[in-house]
Amino acid sequence: MIPSKQGVLEVLKDVVYFPKGGNIVDLEMVKDVEVGENSVRFHLILDDVDDEKNNFLFESAKKILNDNFGDIDVDIIPTAPVTMLSKVKHIITVASGKGGVGKSTVSVNLAIALATQGFKVAVLDADIYGPSVPIMFGIESTQPEVYDKDGKTYMVPVEKYGIKLMSIGMMVAADQPLIWRGPMATSALTQLMTETDWGEIDFLVVDMPPGTGDIQLCLAQNFKVSGSVIVTTPQKVAFADVRRAAMMFKHKGVSVPILGLVENMAYFTPSDMPEKKYYIFGEGHGKQFAEELGIPFLAEIPIDENIAKSGDKGTPYTFNNFSPVAAAFEKLAKKIIERF
Repeated sequence: MIPSKQGVLEVLKDVVYFPKGGNIVDLEMVKDVEVGENSVRFHLILDDVDDEKNNFLFESAKKILNDNFGDIDVDIIPTAPVTMLSKVKHIITVASGKGGVGKSTVSVNLAIALATQGFKVAVLDADIYGPSVPIMFGIESTQPEVYDKDGKTYMVPVEKYGIKLMSIGMMVAADQPLIWRGPMATSALTQLMTETDWGEIDFLVVDMPPGTGDIQLCLAQNFKVSGSVIVTTPQKVAFADVRRAAMMFKHKGVSVPILGLVENMAYFTPSDMPEKKYYIFGEGHGKQFAEELGIPFLAEIPIDENIAKSGDKGTPYTFNNFSPVAAAFEKLAKKIIERF
């Protein structure tokens, strides 16, 4: 029997893609079907084209086509989906199990440091309940532009200092609390990720909320995260929560590579004596924590009173600054770059 395009699609409806609970045709995974006298060729849209488990799907599709159309040549081309994230090379999360350790400070200044190395960088504020990136970039009153394409509405990230920015904080009033349950928050995160026109980006830095809850799981399980930077302060009470965050990323159900640990507020450096280091919480805690977790130690970020001031003014401290803080973030950025 000579196959037809419609006949091929009808037959392929019997091939089930179990992770999404449907057949590959209704899930719109089959594209660009080409039919010859003794051949069938089509693209199969897959979230992870390199996953070895795809082989079972390929074999199932080939078998069912041969059973229905005889011994024909079946050429299946695994293809990544074209989405707003298609041109984003690396997604890096900045996370911790505890609030107040400086995740946003690390996220923002790491992004600046990566950009100064010549990379295209974006920042997503994933702290749905407590967004701070708009304040730290001075864009609280700026809303992203939107446009319609193929019946869908997409957002254009706000750009400042050469970095593309997106946050739920740009869309709600500063005094408006988001009283959302988990599903609403994860839905908002998914929209921010997939309905933002990021364009070509080398590094998308995601500022995570504290904890190990719905937002973290949504991002880790639904998107291809290149790695996570874990942030701690020198105190053991902070590290107790940080350990839980690290263990979450290592869990087999999550499996996000941990790039390493950053110790924020590691020591105090006076602005007028940048060569001085005062380890007011004790020295070497960050390296010790990293060894306990079995992950690389990436950087010590000093305390400087100007970091908070610059963040409140909407000018990240590492932007156009030659200080020990800027040097620490430059070192951190270079280690991230080397990893990839």
